[in-house]
Amino acid sequence: MQAVCVLFDGTNGKPLAAMDGTEITHWRTAADSALGTKLLAPPSPETLLCAGAGEMSEWLIRGHRTVRPSLERVLIWNRSPERAADLARRLAKDGVKAETITDLDAATREADVITTCTRAHQPLIKGRNLRPGTHLDLVGGYTPQTREADDDAARLSRVFVDRRESAFHGVGDILQPIASGAISETDVLGDLYDLASGSAQGRISPSDITFFKNAGGGHLDLMTCEAVFKQLGTKFG
Repeated sequence: MQAVCVLFDGTNGKPLAAMDGTEITHWRTAADSALGTKLLAPPSPETLLCAGAGEMSEWLIRGHRTVRPSLERVLIWNRSPERAADLARRLAKDGVKAETITDLDAATREADVITTCTRAHQPLIKGRNLRPGTHLDLVGGYTPQTREADDDAARLSRVFVDRRESAFHGVGDILQPIASGAISETDVLGDLYDLASGSAQGRISPSDITFFKNAGGGHLDLMTCEAVFKQLGTKFG
């Protein structure tokens, strides 16, 4: 993926900055998921499962481990075992205890935090395998047809999203369980704005399963670029 973000002055059209859009997307996506984990995950998780070994996976793993340093063990699953092994080697160079797995259901039963970054059209994470207290972070499904967790996972969980407007307009992990009747729109209890402000309560009990859908969107990249630009202005202005 290659992208460029260009900021213009809204009053006179003057170009202000050009940024590596791919880098912005990586940082922003990982930060959104890390914030969800900070607000929703159990306080001292030990095992992180990453389903998917593509471009976003390393960013997500590092993001989750930043907000939950107790995540010392990382399990990696990918449809192509070679890519999973390559990711594990890269992480090991930085001292991360990473291992590849082939049995995703078994790894789901072991994990305290699960992050998914795939283009799956059939659910990979089954609700029946989620332990009490697990936090689930869904990143990869970005169309109505793609999804990474099944109806049971949504039904058993306290469900949150990064932004309501995005989640209800195009992501299968929210739209499909609503369409099937597994959950209703009111079962989506809040987004990052609600959680950060305290208007929505995240984890109520240590046994709660929390479900966070990171829907993303280009508008968030633009907001991130603006924030970076303001910081640069403060530093160099």
